[in-house]
Amino acid sequence: MGRPQERVSGVYGDEDAGPVDGETDWEVFKQAKAGGYHEHCGDVTADGVDAAKAAADEAYGEDDPNSLWLVQSRYVGEITDEEVAFGGTTNKAYRFAQTYNVDPAAEEVAASETEQIEAERQRGDS
Repeated sequence: MGRPQERVSGVYGDEDAGPVDGETDWEVFKQAKAGGYHEHCGDVTADGVDAAKAAADEAYGEDDPNSLWLVQSRYVGEITDEEVAFGGTTNKAYRFAQTYNVDPAAEEVAASETEQIEAERQRGDS
């Protein structure tokens, strides 16, 4: 198991808040594999950034995640279903070609090519 400073790749909230005085709640997000999403896995309470890193690594680093992120709990909000509906979704599947059904267009192109070949043949172009 690596040192917390190596495994915990992001700490958010401490820059804006200044020094952390007293016990502070931190939300912990874990990335299982490189390139994957960071998913919320729990929280820790600590009296400073270094203590929060160590607590997060001890509590959530046992399965050797790619990285852990810490965010002060006061900076984490929750959105309702209504807010999600208003703002859209994080699903960006429309960006990927495999989500499109190209069969009807392909059939239309094939039919058009067949028509063109037939027209050329009738004109004597082929």
